[in-house]
Order: sequence, then C-alpha cells, then structure tokens
Amino acid sequence: MSLLPFRIFNHRKDGYAVPVDGKPQTAVRKKKSAGREWFDAIIFAVIAATLIRTLFIEAYTIPTASMERSLLVGDYLFVSKINYGPRTPITPIAFPFAHHTMPLGLGKAYWDGVQLPYFRLPGLQSVKKNDVVVFNWPADTVDHRPVDKKENYIKRCQGAPGDTLSIVSAQVFINGKAAENPPQGQSTYIVKTDGTEFNPKTMLELGIVGAESPSADGTYVLFLTPENLAKISHFSSVKSVTPRNEGKGEFDALQPTFPGDSYHKWNADFYGPIIIPKRGMVMKLDSGNIAIYARAIKEYEKNKLEIKGNDIFINGIKTNSYTFKLDYYWMMGDNRHDSLDSRYWGFVPEDHIVGKALFVWWSFAKEGSGFNSIRWDRIFRGIN
Repeated sequence: MSLLPFRIFNHRKDGYAVPVDGKPQTAVRKKKSAGREWFDAIIFAVIAATLIRTLFIEAYTIPTASMERSLLVGDYLFVSKINYGPRTPITPIAFPFAHHTMPLGLGKAYWDGVQLPYFRLPGLQSVKKNDVVVFNWPADTVDHRPVDKKENYIKRCQGAPGDTLSIVSAQVFINGKAAENPPQGQSTYIVKTDGTEFNPKTMLELGIVGAESPSADGTYVLFLTPENLAKISHFSSVKSVTPRNEGKGEFDALQPTFPGDSYHKWNADFYGPIIIPKRGMVMKLDSGNIAIYARAIKEYEKNKLEIKGNDIFINGIKTNSYTFKLDYYWMMGDNRHDSLDSRYWGFVPEDHIVGKALFVWWSFAKEGSGFNSIRWDRIFRGIN
C-alpha cells in the first residue's frame, strides 16, 4: 500500500490553500447546485432588464385609436429613454415588469412609502414640437398614484414651454402661425352619397373607419386622413365631403375642454389662445386665468393655493403672479376628433415625460387570424 505525503497548509481568504513549504495548490470549491445557478441567472436577468427599461429603451403597445392613422391599435413600439434623458425612479420599491398593478389584479405593484425627488439624467435632446411622446397621464388620480406609476399615454407634442397655442377650425396655431399637421392624422368628415353603400373591402384596405353608422339617406361620418380624403372625394357615388367641426363658442357640458369653467367657452376645434408655462416664466394671475394654471401651481408644483373672492393666495401669501418651476408641454392625438388629450386635461409637466417613440417593431390587426393578422408593412417602421 502506497502512502501519500502529509503536508501542512495555511488557509488564505482568497480561496487558495498554501502549504508551509510555499508551493500553492488550488483548494477545491463546492460546485453550485442547478437550482442556485438558475436563481442567480434569473436575478441577473431581472436587474439587467430593469436597468435597460429604466435607462435606455422600453417596449409599449398601442391600445386605442387616438393616434390613428400614424399609429394603429395593435402596434408594438420601442420608446427611447435616452433622447430626453432617463428619468430616475420616483417610486423605487416596485415589482419588476409591472407598472402600477400586479398581474391578475392582485393589488398595487409598488410601495409608495418611499418617494424620491424628480431627477432626469442628461439626454440627447429636449422635447420638440411634432415629437411622438410617451408620458404619464397627468389627470390620472386613481389611488393618488405617484407620478411614475400613473397610466402611460402616447400623443404628439403640439406646444412647447413658452408657446402660445390656439386652435381655429381644427387647425393648431403656435405663436400665431399654423402648425404642421401630421401627414397621417385624421379628422372627421360628413360624406354624402347618392345612396350607394361603400364597399366594405375597399374601406378596410384604405383603413377608413366610421365615427357613426351610415344614415338611411347614405350619409356617412368618417375619420379621414388627407390622402383618404382625396381618394374618397373622387368616388363616383360621393356627392359632397365637408369637415364636421364644432362651431366657435360652442361648449360641450358633457365633455368640457380644459379648464372646464364657464369663463372659457372653448371646444376641441376652437380653443385658446393659451400660454404654455415655462420654467422661470413669471405668469400674471387673475380671476380670468387662474383656472388654467391652478392645477399646475397646486398639484404639479406642490403649493397651497387658495382663492378668496378675487384674491389669490399661494402658500398663505396674497399674490397676483407666479414663477413656474417646471417646463410644460401640450400633447394632442393625431386622430383629432377621437382623442382625449391636452384640450381636455391640460398641460403635461416635464416630470411626467417618459420617452420618445422611435419605431414600430411588430404589429397585429384585430381583423384576420394567424399570419393574415400581421401587418408586415409596419414592422420596423419609423415613427414620424
């Protein structure tokens, strides 16, 4: 029987065993179990994905028609956090990959016991007019959610901080000049025919959707892009096509526009003028405009606002002006008559901005099934 030489070892903290004669030998480490390796891999993947979603890019889907036909229901898109600068988490303790509600409706997906101040890392650009922007819906007051846990909305930026915006006959004006209209944006038109019904297949191919069912005399109310307006106007059965806009001074009490008071008799097609607040801007306040800026002063910038008769008190001090601390934006849907946007709930503060929509990476239509439901022409299409 052979004998192995007996050697004395000193043990080091770095995982090696060194014999007293100075010749190192590697100590045998215990191998991780398969379960432990899977657990470590999952933890790493969750952390990596969270960092990517927070700091770089995140995927979203379009659930409603407010941006048609620029973006369609069933479009899946990537939104850049880098362009405007990543917003650091305001509510840091939250369940991974859930926004504000746990799957299957199992309660809140976050704990708001810890709230961090708003901070945004440097970005590549500021929010520009005509950018398609994802933001937290300012009017979301469900359960008093924190800013970063409010519903995500997507609209087009129509007004930047400091702009004066107005709408005349559904045309947006910025600082007195007509704004550029989205090339695939839609408005509502009344289409009168000779009674001949439109071919459903043709309407589907053109992507034309009706705001209402056609009347007995062959009158349609349709959402039309400029391109589809030109096409349908040349149909042999069409007698006339006219915009269906609200009249100046008409006020819809069932769906009032922002700020919703009787002083401002505005509607979706005749609106303003309204000044969009800018950081550092000193705004004169009076009984005529306090309703416009009250929510920003009180809710977004966390001041105590009181109105006593014609007097305005901010943090207990009587005043006739206010200096804004944040930049604000005016967001509108491209489907102008089927979009609840800034015309109905007001300004979007800078701390609500999530990111810039870059491109559609996948798209499904609710019509059809299997491969027939895939909109192949929209895959990897840039968003303009």
